[in-house]
Amino acid sequence: MRWPSTRRFVPQRPFTGRPFALSRGTALDIGLAVGGTGLDVLVSAGSWSGGSGPAPAWVGMGFALLAGLPMGLVRRWPGPVAVYLSVLLVVCDQIGAFTVNTLQVLLPISVGVLARSRGWGWTAPAAVLASAATAVNLADPGIALTSNTWFYSVGLIAAPVLIGRYLRGQEGRRKEDPAPLLDLLLAGGGVALSVLTTWPYWHSGEPPVWAVALGVMLAGLALGVVRHLPGAVLLLESLVLVVADQYVPRTGNSLQLLALVALGVFATRAAWPWVAAAYALTCSVSAIVIVDDPADVTPFRVLALMMMVTAPVAIGRYVGVRQAQTRHAAELAAERDRAGRLAERERIAREVHDIVAHHVGAMVLRASAAQYAGADGPAAEALADIRDTGHRVLEDLRGLLAVLRDPDEALGSDLMLANMLADPGDVLRDAVSRMSAAGLRVDLRLAPEVERAPLVVRASAARIVQEGLTNVLKHAGPGARAEVHVAMRPDALTVEVRNGPGTSRPPDVLPSHGQGIAGMRERARAFGGHVTAGPAGNGGWRLTASLPVPGENRSECRRMAGRFA
Repeated sequence: MRWPSTRRFVPQRPFTGRPFALSRGTALDIGLAVGGTGLDVLVSAGSWSGGSGPAPAWVGMGFALLAGLPMGLVRRWPGPVAVYLSVLLVVCDQIGAFTVNTLQVLLPISVGVLARSRGWGWTAPAAVLASAATAVNLADPGIALTSNTWFYSVGLIAAPVLIGRYLRGQEGRRKEDPAPLLDLLLAGGGVALSVLTTWPYWHSGEPPVWAVALGVMLAGLALGVVRHLPGAVLLLESLVLVVADQYVPRTGNSLQLLALVALGVFATRAAWPWVAAAYALTCSVSAIVIVDDPADVTPFRVLALMMMVTAPVAIGRYVGVRQAQTRHAAELAAERDRAGRLAERERIAREVHDIVAHHVGAMVLRASAAQYAGADGPAAEALADIRDTGHRVLEDLRGLLAVLRDPDEALGSDLMLANMLADPGDVLRDAVSRMSAAGLRVDLRLAPEVERAPLVVRASAARIVQEGLTNVLKHAGPGARAEVHVAMRPDALTVEVRNGPGTSRPPDVLPSHGQGIAGMRERARAFGGHVTAGPAGNGGWRLTASLPVPGENRSECRRMAGRFA
């Protein structure tokens, strides 16, 4: 007899079809390790022997792994990797291992990554240790370290440190760049092209192998910023070509393509005079690199050289024209979209105007009829106020409708905008008088220096005070007392509306829609300010607002504040 199984059923995660998929960071770490090891194989393989001699192949491969594999950890632990490479550089220098050339390339890279991702607490000691290890490698055996040796050793490490610190300071400042991945691909492709096409000739020149490798890698990495600084990259590539032709002649032809790429990118955005100058520079540098014997110069070869340099210019200009057409089409689409939005806004404004104007007009007519019917005393004053307020609301609606119909014409000048807006001080005083007539005791303190704030800021402050006093009347009742304080700080206009507890029940005829504070916060947020509201200590309510003042008005506000202090 078989008993039923008592194992609990554990649901399994669905199979995604990628059981061994690597994350992007892990793949990058593996690529760095493989790249570091491959670099040493390219640099040092020529010194390996087949098993007999001072450096058998298996020993050389072991040193390649010791130098390259730690690069897979450089993103996560750049400090320990930089210290390890510095110690390994000194050890390899003492035993005469050819891996020192690879280490002299990888060590500045690791120090640059350290400066990019860590603070000075790690960067400074690691940079000093790397400079000392570099100086030991540069000095010949048995010769004391000279000032020139220290100069080059310090400069070789200081350059990546400065670049890393600069990149650390630029974090988050280029988020608007639409294609950062393209820059990374250009840099990686440039390094791959320059290294793979020149590494067999690194031993053929006078400079040490590590110096040639650094120059080649710098020329390839420069393509990573060619979209942003095409002119500077073209000058750098031209300089690298001339230097390479002088000291490592067989690498110049391979690096020629990098200069042509930089020329093509430069041609996409520069004016024709600058393109002609860049074309002449590239032709001259290419002639220096390609022509070995002046006797070999023929009209056909000159024409072929000029055609070769003309190709990236033609491609660049074509791409530039297409980009300009794309931008123009995007601008036209944006204009059409804006026109459609304006038409929709005008339609909505007409509908709102018709609805609100109908109800407000009916209210004004009824108030006028009641006034002419013989109302007297406080009722007559209230009816007159309702009629005047209704007329003012209708005028404001017509003005807003004009703005929505043609904003450019209505807001074409600051003077017209100022004429459309009522004086904020008058708005404040009018709000206080209305609240006082409704039974709310209001104490207004308006600082004189507030007049120096921009009109739009003062108008928003006045609307916030209006809404705050309305809330006091709604929730605290006519018997409450409110204090309004509008002042000017060096960097912002401040508003405070404080009230105590009411002495009578709030009237039922003043409904609340619950959007007053949210509207005030939205108005303040439009200027970069904020609004806070909450219970006060005496059982009342306290509303505060801060509206930042633009920089050009702050000095005048400070002078006014000192004058009235």
